[in-house]
Amino acid sequence: MTTLSIDHASRWFGNVVAVNDITMTIGPGVTGLLGPNGAGKSTLINMMGGFLAPSTGTVTLDGTAVWRNERAYRHIGVVPEREAMYDFLSGHEFVLANAELHGLPDPGAAARRALATVEMEYAEKRRIATYSKGMRQRVKMASALVHDPSVLLLDEPFNGMDPRQRMQLMDLLRRMGEDGRTVLFSSHILEEVEQLAAHIEVVVAGRHAASGDFRKIRRLMTDRPHRYLVRSSDDRALAAALIADPSTAGIEVDVEEGGLGIQAVDFARFTELLPRVAREQGIRLFTVSPSDESLESVFSYLVAA
Repeated sequence: MTTLSIDHASRWFGNVVAVNDITMTIGPGVTGLLGPNGAGKSTLINMMGGFLAPSTGTVTLDGTAVWRNERAYRHIGVVPEREAMYDFLSGHEFVLANAELHGLPDPGAAARRALATVEMEYAEKRRIATYSKGMRQRVKMASALVHDPSVLLLDEPFNGMDPRQRMQLMDLLRRMGEDGRTVLFSSHILEEVEQLAAHIEVVVAGRHAASGDFRKIRRLMTDRPHRYLVRSSDDRALAAALIADPSTAGIEVDVEEGGLGIQAVDFARFTELLPRVAREQGIRLFTVSPSDESLESVFSYLVAA
């Protein structure tokens, strides 16, 4: 089991602080790295991959510093966001070169396996200059996988991919996480992160804003009203009984979904109040569903905080 640890790491460029005193641990499984543009995600990934030294703090792989550590590099595969590649090479030559740089015993076989993993055999002899953006992403992925790393770091890996390519890559990353590899990917497509990542790390303005399952993060955010969709046998009577209690800030009829849209400002009190009121009034509850626990809602709350 391989673990990446970032301990009070900062990175600045002149007077610009890109990463500010971040501490987090990335373990086996699939982790999504989220943040607005300019939040410091790429800088953080480059520090984890050993391409940038932290200005202060440490980045370690199983307790050993990553920066200028050749042994650590052998366990890490990186898919950068930047488009710069050796366009005069074919896809096979590009992946083969990385296999040779790693000193693999059979670089040709390793390159073929990596290209097959990302389904790029059909275009491996073509020059990279002729590739679409999605094809470039996949050949970068093959290059990162060629030495069979235990840690995979991907910066916006789904950019430029069509729906089929996205599904194929998502399935690959999911399998790698299930196999015990440590996979971290950044993405601005929240729906994909929600489907793929069991754990998220959120960075806002260079600082670590949140960590964990996004539903648990939402429940910990007690300073923001929780929104619920409630359907019952008598919505009007239920609304009348609930609106008088200080745990609710507003109740409205949800025309689209049917039922009541309720804002709860005291989460603990509301979860006790609702079943009690329903029992006392003889009202049957059909649906009690949080309506703001999607990743999109949680991310919006965190960025606006």
